[in-house]
Amino acid sequence: MPDLSRRSALILGGLGIAGTAVGGTGFFVNQRIPSTTSPASPFGSDLMEPPELRSVSGTLTVDLEASPQQVTIAGRDVRALSYNGGVPGPTLRVRAGDTLRVRLRNGLADPSNLHVHGLHVSPENNGDNMFVTVAAGDSFDYQYDLPANHPPGVYWYHPHHHGFVADQVFGGLYGAIIVEDADPIPASRERVLVISDITLDSTGTIPAATAMEKMSGREGDLVLVNGQLTSGMTARPGERERWRIINACVSRYLRLRLDGQQMSLLGIDSGRFEAAHEVDEVVLAPGNRADLFVTGTAGTSVLRAHAYDRGHSGRMMMGGAGSAGADDIALATFTVAGDAVATVAAIPGQPVPRDLRAATVTARRELIFAMGMGGDTGNGMGGNMDGGMGGGMSGGMMSATINGQVFDATRIDTTVQFDSVEDWMLTNTSPLDHPMHLHVWPMQIIEQSGQPVESIMWQDVVNIPARSTVRVRIAFDDFSGRSLYHCHILDHEDSGMAGVITAN
Repeated sequence: MPDLSRRSALILGGLGIAGTAVGGTGFFVNQRIPSTTSPASPFGSDLMEPPELRSVSGTLTVDLEASPQQVTIAGRDVRALSYNGGVPGPTLRVRAGDTLRVRLRNGLADPSNLHVHGLHVSPENNGDNMFVTVAAGDSFDYQYDLPANHPPGVYWYHPHHHGFVADQVFGGLYGAIIVEDADPIPASRERVLVISDITLDSTGTIPAATAMEKMSGREGDLVLVNGQLTSGMTARPGERERWRIINACVSRYLRLRLDGQQMSLLGIDSGRFEAAHEVDEVVLAPGNRADLFVTGTAGTSVLRAHAYDRGHSGRMMMGGAGSAGADDIALATFTVAGDAVATVAAIPGQPVPRDLRAATVTARRELIFAMGMGGDTGNGMGGNMDGGMGGGMSGGMMSATINGQVFDATRIDTTVQFDSVEDWMLTNTSPLDHPMHLHVWPMQIIEQSGQPVESIMWQDVVNIPARSTVRVRIAFDDFSGRSLYHCHILDHEDSGMAGVITAN
């Protein structure tokens, strides 16, 4: 394979492969497939899931290779980025107290690394260390030691080398991590649904994002479930399925609905409710996950992503694009037929979540997420702003900042006291939503737009709607060290909307 430039390796637009991708709750839209593309797989073909790797005797050891591969996406042979030859990569199943060892080999032409999104593990040394650079052709051995009390739930992994994140995730690098329940929850079957989006041009390659797309955050033309377009699932009446849903999109919010079926939401991200909530829809910002139970009712329903308005960038720059789709997107069919099954046991109650509202607060801070013209262009991790706004942000291009600064890996933006509780006001001054992700330590949502949140809500990605505020509390316990917070519109993160935090 020829040596690939950053553009061709990550966007794969130069290989010439012909014919051959919210702090809240949500569902889907009719796919608009350009007439220049080859036919997609038939609507209703069986949904396939990634291969699973499970821990044995407290350990899971995985070899993970990131490389350009010819893979099947949306029923077509496509040259995309892949972990171990699949899009998504393999699902990793572990339990609290386990050790997860991953040897990452970087088969890309550009630097990369690995982030285990949402896992409460050490950010230091060869743990979830975002300051590791795995150069092209090199390998790195990660080790993640999960605490014995690690929350069960659905997590995921993806690259996180600043300046390259959006391109590598959009290109196909992502996969699920499941932390099993200590006591299994009864279900007829379990499904892992990794939802992503991608754009394919007429030659079957992934075009580079434009500066305008990066400013708003790119959204692909095709929305996929496990790399498939409009696939199908079947069940019998009365069966209760557990759906582990991941929003692996670079920028797209998912307002998910499955009309005609009963849905019970157990939690978002690592947060669990005391009892599952009956819901009509679930809204997932980029990076959010849902633990959802679906009880089958006879008939055929369509899993849809309905339009979500995350704001408009046109007020910041002439010609800026809107970010809300005009139509709903059909993701998959769910056909329930046959003889009814016996009623499954009720979803058991969960432990009462930790509540920091009465905790002693050691510090209060405000993080201001803003977008504007110009600004400092330093980014500090070997990336450049070509990877952020497509041509740099000097000379009148957009800046994406937190507290007026773009990301610099050599600067500590926030120092917190280990084993303390802090209260953070997250303020969004821009006309676009920004989903804020804090590595290692989850956040309890205390207040939204000045209104208190009555339920106990824990998330590691918290959406901050345009021109609004969200207040969270964070317990900086179990692990010290240096990590990151950032906008999970990954184009914004690459453009500098990120900060370095250290707990000591």
